[in-house]
Amino acid sequence: MERRIIAHIDLDAFFASVEERNNPYLKGLPVVIGSDPEGGHGRGVVSTANYKARTYGIHSALPIVKAWVLSEEARKRGEQACAFITPSMGRYSEASLEVFNVVSKYSPTLMQTGIDEGCIDLSHLKTFKKAIEQMEKMKREIKKKVKLSCSVGIAPNRLMAKIASDFQKPNGLTVVLANGVEKFLRPLSIRSLPGIGPKAEMKLNRLNVRTIEDLQKLSWQELEEGFGKQGFSMYEKARGIDERLLQGEVANKSIGKHETFSEDTNNLNFVLQRLSGMTDGIIKSMEKKKFSGFNTVVLTIRFSDFTTFSRSITTKEIMKFPKDLEMKAVKLVLPFFEGVSNPDGKAVRLVGLRIEKLT
Repeated sequence: MERRIIAHIDLDAFFASVEERNNPYLKGLPVVIGSDPEGGHGRGVVSTANYKARTYGIHSALPIVKAWVLSEEARKRGEQACAFITPSMGRYSEASLEVFNVVSKYSPTLMQTGIDEGCIDLSHLKTFKKAIEQMEKMKREIKKKVKLSCSVGIAPNRLMAKIASDFQKPNGLTVVLANGVEKFLRPLSIRSLPGIGPKAEMKLNRLNVRTIEDLQKLSWQELEEGFGKQGFSMYEKARGIDERLLQGEVANKSIGKHETFSEDTNNLNFVLQRLSGMTDGIIKSMEKKKFSGFNTVVLTIRFSDFTTFSRSITTKEIMKFPKDLEMKAVKLVLPFFEGVSNPDGKAVRLVGLRIEKLT
């Protein structure tokens, strides 16, 4: 199966960088974007701050009054006072459009997740080496054409790409290979994981969990008991598991279904029955989307210990019918029940089936 290579692009201190680009007098100054501090009596919060202002302790969502106090304390120490700028979303939207017009040239699939960030699918490049070369080229083009810098994370999925993009800011490029995901995560703070906010952090701290390595030591049952549905999500994120596709990726590249069983199973007939039940729905979805056939079948299987494997078959002949899909699914799943690909006889937790190379 074609390996997934996802890049996350995160513009560095975006609002502040646009203001610095447009107003040369701001260069070298600590810049804070937010509501008017009104000499220390203002209301509202900081939208963002450039990296120099961040050394004063100023960050997004900080009350603007507190930012003003920190700026004044820096000025009294003999450092530069902050330049406070009222946001202009029109300018930022225009700059964002310029940046992502450049980004879109590097991938057929772009998913913009915010005004200053987005993901692209680089799987068509086949290797991480080529992905790195293309992202370095893209960063240079953005710098030349738009006069802004960005940090990029390259990884096997959206979650890891996003975490990697924040690893070497500003103007960084961080790569996490599939076999290095858990090692990369271990020393990071639990706050590095999207979805873990201050409340969850406090609760985890009470369990002596401060790093992702600490989090990896907890079972999914323990996490579900303490955090409900969020607990299982934490368990997967702590291991870098993320099967989300980019918007447009399913429609453009694949159609599939998956099922998590209520109980782990070693029953081959049961698994075959569930796979068979998926085939009709997948073919109907294919026809509804006006595709006439497919060349690749992909099976995903997850065991009780959450290890996950994908196997695929690609044929020169176009396949069209549920029976075609079912036959290939059987061929792909059998090695996991015959001791070849599952020598320890682990029970199955999830199976997924999808078709690719649609025509």
